[in-house]
Amino acid sequence: QVQLVESGGGLVQAGDSLRLSCAASGRTFSMGWFRQAPGKEREFVAAINTSGGFTAYADSVKGRFTISRDNAKNTVYLQMNSLRPEDTAVYCCAAPSRPLPYSSYGARGYYDYWGQGTQVTVSS
Repeated sequence: QVQLVESGGGLVQAGDSLRLSCAASGRTFSMGWFRQAPGKEREFVAAINTSGGFTAYADSVKGRFTISRDNAKNTVYLQMNSLRPEDTAVYCCAAPSRPLPYSSYGARGYYDYWGQGTQVTVSS
């Protein structure tokens, strides 16, 4: 079993930055960040492989968000810069129970463990 606990959300203005953290207990492989806005489906944001040498991003956040991990702390981060009102959502980190091929990183159905989420609100 893997437990995931997110932190770092909050209320910011457009153009500001936030860094989210996801602390994991148990063995992890690749990890991902997803978000869900009110009335919308949960969508992929970013993912990172076990070593941290490969990352993937949704087109909507590419160039603004950066995913990273510290394996010594078993923690994954999401640095969010140039935030926009459309980035407002509950952000959840997720982890699969086995290694995933890179082609599956964006598919939420492959992730078995989910955190409770942290709210990010961006005002205009």
